[in-house]
Amino acid sequence: MGPADFSTKHDQLITYMESLEVGTRVSVRKIAQALDVSEGTAYRAIKEAESRGIVSTKLRTGTVRVDSRKQEKIDKLTFEEIVSIVDGQVLGGKAGLQKTLNKFVIGAMQLEAMMGYIEPDNLLIVGNRDKAHYSALSLGAGVLVTGGFGTSQEVVELADRLELPILSSTYDTFTVAALINRAIYDRLIKKQIVLVSDILRHDLPLAYLHKNDLVSDAMRQIDETNHNRFPVVDDDMRPIGMVTTKDLIGAQLEEPIADRMTSHPKTCTPQTSVATAGHMMVGEAIELLPVVAADGRLAGVISRKDVLQAMQQIQHQPQNGETLEDQIRRMFNEGREEDGRVYYEGPAEALFSNTMGNLSEGVLSGLIHHAAVRTIRDHRRSNLIADSHSVYYFAPVEIDQMLRLYPVLIELSRKFCKVEVQVFADGQKVAQSMLTARLME
Repeated sequence: MGPADFSTKHDQLITYMESLEVGTRVSVRKIAQALDVSEGTAYRAIKEAESRGIVSTKLRTGTVRVDSRKQEKIDKLTFEEIVSIVDGQVLGGKAGLQKTLNKFVIGAMQLEAMMGYIEPDNLLIVGNRDKAHYSALSLGAGVLVTGGFGTSQEVVELADRLELPILSSTYDTFTVAALINRAIYDRLIKKQIVLVSDILRHDLPLAYLHKNDLVSDAMRQIDETNHNRFPVVDDDMRPIGMVTTKDLIGAQLEEPIADRMTSHPKTCTPQTSVATAGHMMVGEAIELLPVVAADGRLAGVISRKDVLQAMQQIQHQPQNGETLEDQIRRMFNEGREEDGRVYYEGPAEALFSNTMGNLSEGVLSGLIHHAAVRTIRDHRRSNLIADSHSVYYFAPVEIDQMLRLYPVLIELSRKFCKVEVQVFADGQKVAQSMLTARLME
């Protein structure tokens, strides 16, 4: 299969998934069989569809078709999304599926006590207790019946009349609560991840050049916009090159711009994280990055300045959800020896162990990286992109030992830094590392 065949099949797979009804399960095998392609091709297409927001992978449910047109509310879940999360079905109140819930209540108590906790826009998670279902709906809350049970016709009619969903799931109450809690928590973490779409400006006209333009057209664009970089697009508005003022030095005004452009430009999508875009721009020494829509057409551009401003704002935003790395780092505190050396100290918790019962090498590597980054930021408030990170392990770290990491700045320039980190466990040297990184300024 040549490149053209792959591209055609790839586009067909994306179009096929877009045609599926919202909520339809998607798997590599089904997609491969439906369009007679290899499972590898199907897998790549599903990953592309996930990045575009066409499908979404959820815990236990798997990969499903989602409504990519709907703007997701980060910290709120709709009852329709609850159905997808718990792999449930709607018993009544279908008209209220788009309503959002602000809290869920587990009905593991007497009915009278339960009603004291229920408020409008809540979700009551309970078993086959019809009176509880009816009372919760009367108070303005939705209901999720666990264990695969149903409810009475009277409750269904009330749900339809009030337009409050009553749902059913085959999972038990604990599993349902865990699934919903994880979905909310994941969203709080994602709230911290700034995407290119968050910084892409639509209030300014998009400046670009066409492949058939001349150098004189580019010079006119420079005068009108005061920009010094432009993406070059084809007849379908797809970026095919980049042109800068340096490329035009010595060029004749009637010379085609295509002869001066740099072909095959790096691009990103609105769903790309700002951190990834920044890594790409620093790694490739790019000052302007074209942003392409799902169909490959030019949707905008972002500059290195836009990325740096966004990353600075991220550092000042409150942390709403902790990742695993956040939880590990929180256990380590900064200290200082009598001779002035800075160190980071914390326990080797059982949570961080590997299958052998020792501290996981991956966790230790993450701690070393964090200590190095903290040291560099003490000297310069810059964002970092790691180039290399080598770790030498001298002895295993046993659980409950006290770790102490000593980072030392070896080299620091305007664009480059190098840090050495020594790791001790209860006074014994167990690892040593060297981190080199580039600075984003």
